[in-house]
This record gives sequence, structure tokens and C-alpha cells, in this order.
Amino acid sequence: MDPGFEADFRKFVVDRSGALFRTAYLLTGDRHTAEDLVQSALVKTAAKWHSLRDPAAIEGYVRRVMYHEQVSWWRRRSRVAEVSTGQPPERIDAGHADVADLRLVMRAALARLTPRQRTMLVLRYFEDLSETEIARLLGVRVGSVRSQIYRSLERLKKTAPELTTVREFG
Repeated sequence: MDPGFEADFRKFVVDRSGALFRTAYLLTGDRHTAEDLVQSALVKTAAKWHSLRDPAAIEGYVRRVMYHEQVSWWRRRSRVAEVSTGQPPERIDAGHADVADLRLVMRAALARLTPRQRTMLVLRYFEDLSETEIARLLGVRVGSVRSQIYRSLERLKKTAPELTTVREFG
């Protein structure tokens, strides 16, 4: 890899790896699989780095690679032949049911927010953009971003109080 390209690629990885990991985690639901997915996508991106001309499209390319990798993994996994056994499968513990319930509550609570509030929460907490970056992206003042995020979180607390007791969702 050309030294200039390598420096650009390293900067991209340092700047965007957190956001890419969150996207991978949302795709996979597992931290270790998400790490593998990000690394696999970055390896493929590094191989194509010299041909990626538009800096704005690079992250989209990486996300698309992650999506396709995850779908391919899922398809390969779904083709595995099942083998019947004499014993019933293990039961899923109650912790998984609780997480699924919380996800449903979270989805319903987010649906009650206005599209603008949802957008700001997603950009801030899922895409890990700063308030300044969100303001620039949406063409509003930083104060508007702060107030919308504050109102969104207050509304979530009122509509879904069970979410306030959860420290890590996922």
C-alpha cells in the first residue's frame, strides 16, 4: 500500500472505528462477532483503498461490506444441516427474554418520539457524532441539538421508565 494511502487509511480507522463497531454490533448482536466483522470489512476496504476516490463514500462502502459479510455469514449458517438428538435443546435463560422485552420497549418508546428527536438520538448515541457535528449536518444551531436531545431523553424517561434502570442496552 502506498504510504500516502496508508496514512489516510490509518486516520480513517482511528476516526471511525468506534462508529463502525457500533454498527457491526447492531448487525450481529455480539461484541466479539462485531469486532471480527469490523476487522474483516476494514481488510477488504484496505485492499480497495486506492480505488476509493470520494472520501464521503468510504464509510458507506465499509458499512455495505459489513452488511454483506453479515448476510453471507447468516446464509452460510442457515444451511447447516440439523441433527436430531435424543435430548431436547437447552432452554434460553430468562436474561435473553428480559433483553428482548427491553428491546421491544425501546423500539416502542423511540417510535413515540418525533422524527427529529429520533434522528438526533441516533446520530448522537448510535453514530457517536458530537453535538457540533450534528448541528453542522442538520443545518441547525448547537443549542437546538442540545435541547432536542434533552427533550428526547426526558420524553423517553416518561414514556418508558423501565429504560432508565438499564445501564447498558444490548
